[in-house]
Amino acid sequence: MIAHLRGKLLTKSPQSVVVEAAGVGYEVAISIPTYTGLPGEGAEVALHIYTHVREEALALFGFADATEKQLFEKLISISGVGPSLALKVLSGLNAERLIAAIRGQDAATLTRIPGIGKKTAERLVLELKDKLDALGPVAAAGTHAPVAEDVISALVNLGYQRPAAAKAVETAVERSPEHRESFEALFRAAMAAMR
Repeated sequence: MIAHLRGKLLTKSPQSVVVEAAGVGYEVAISIPTYTGLPGEGAEVALHIYTHVREEALALFGFADATEKQLFEKLISISGVGPSLALKVLSGLNAERLIAAIRGQDAATLTRIPGIGKKTAERLVLELKDKLDALGPVAAAGTHAPVAEDVISALVNLGYQRPAAAKAVETAVERSPEHRESFEALFRAAMAAMR
């Protein structure tokens, strides 16, 4: 099985790339977050690979980071979610937001992804909410710096549920990244996001 691929990036599109390694060009399906992190064509690239074997084909799925690959593997473990749909899910929400939505049992956010209906969203939440511990706490997933964690704690102390508080902080950071280092500014922005 191919688990990692490093080589020259021959072509790239939002859906796939061709990576040349040892004279062989490998076509790899990718997500939008992986695409946005890719260097220009002709540069060296390294991808974490999931090899999907079917009777009639061998398909490669590539990810910029290991967390995204692990999340992909969790998604395809669910009945009715194949590799193509899992890639759509990862393209619709970045890994951090997807983990937060699943842990927060926020099926409504998941239904905004094209191809994910209410039943599938509820199944994702139900089957994955307790299986994401290996991917680390939401705080370690990227958006929650120590200041953000303090703001989440303050919101929880005010009576808000932790998933809602974490989502409000993420929304505040997305809207105003400059508030990331200021407790007071981030707290105000998170409170505004709660309304």
